Amino acid sequence: MKVIFAIPLLVLFLAVHLAHAATLPGIPEFIDEMVAKHKFKRAELESVFAHAQHVPAVIDAISRPATTKPWLEYRAAFVNSQRIKLGLEFWHRYRKTMRRAERKYGVPQEIIVAVIGVETIYGQDAGTFRTIDALTTLAFDYPPRADFFRSELENFLLLAREQQFDLLAIRGSYAGALGIPQFMPSSYRIYAVDFNGNHRINLLREANDAIGSVANYLKYFGWISDAPGVLQSAGAGKSLPHKGQVRAMPPIAVRAQVSEEICAGDITTPRTLAAWLVAGIVPCVNLAQDQTARLIDFTVGEGKEFWLVFNNFEVITRYNNSDFYAMSVFQLAEALKQARKTNHAK
Repeated sequence: MKVIFAIPLLVLFLAVHLAHAATLPGIPEFIDEMVAKHKFKRAELESVFAHAQHVPAVIDAISRPATTKPWLEYRAAFVNSQRIKLGLEFWHRYRKTMRRAERKYGVPQEIIVAVIGVETIYGQDAGTFRTIDALTTLAFDYPPRADFFRSELENFLLLAREQQFDLLAIRGSYAGALGIPQFMPSSYRIYAVDFNGNHRINLLREANDAIGSVANYLKYFGWISDAPGVLQSAGAGKSLPHKGQVRAMPPIAVRAQVSEEICAGDITTPRTLAAWLVAGIVPCVNLAQDQTARLIDFTVGEGKEFWLVFNNFEVITRYNNSDFYAMSVFQLAEALKQARKTNHAK
């Protein structure tokens, strides 16, 4: 009896959990808009959506983001020995591209490596959801952000036409992010660059394009590559002429000591370090007092860990609007940089 009913039950399960997306309200109107606005052929779009699936697992995933986990559990998923080891290998393999991206966009190599490491383990895990399914499900069955995903679906259709993608073959994250750096379709169309000079932008398979595109994205959203007026010596203990000095890289995040009284009141509004000092917040490294930072905290064990975060930390959150995410990128980058120095010193 179990054998007889196994296949019908499986078919019923798939029918319930992978219903045709074409039945979702709003798709006919969306097709009308794409035909009128972008000159798509109606029959082709009707065929695409006839093959698209409504996937409840997408709704489940976006309703339970990883950032709902405790900080230490979230961090451990990204800052660990595996991602450091694989990150060093990726960095070494594309070291020339990394150097070129850093020179062109001003974004440190370790930050570029860390973003790609957090996003897809350096291209090894770019997602298994069909992008047309994920975006269609979210655009027409996820009211909290339906407008956003409808726009991304529009951009995905345009991107597929521009790049000659097979709409039904492309796979990515449950949210519709694509390729090695996990760009949303709109970001792919706006910020992706041809960084290997082959006259084609391919974030799905070409790491060189992904590296340049991550750097371009961060630069576009305000990455600061040096601190104006702040110079550091290129040689410890040496008095060097101006040409022998380099501008100091602005801080991304620094640990802070916090007095017990500060836990009350507004501690989220950015202030200068001088103002934070008056409020009882002391950075653990010596920094110029006119720099502006925001104070954030993470629960660690029975207590809290406080950090002052600066402009470039906020830029990382433009990639993913989460302090957990940005701190994981920063800490993975620091771990990669230290491991690389250690390896070079051997």
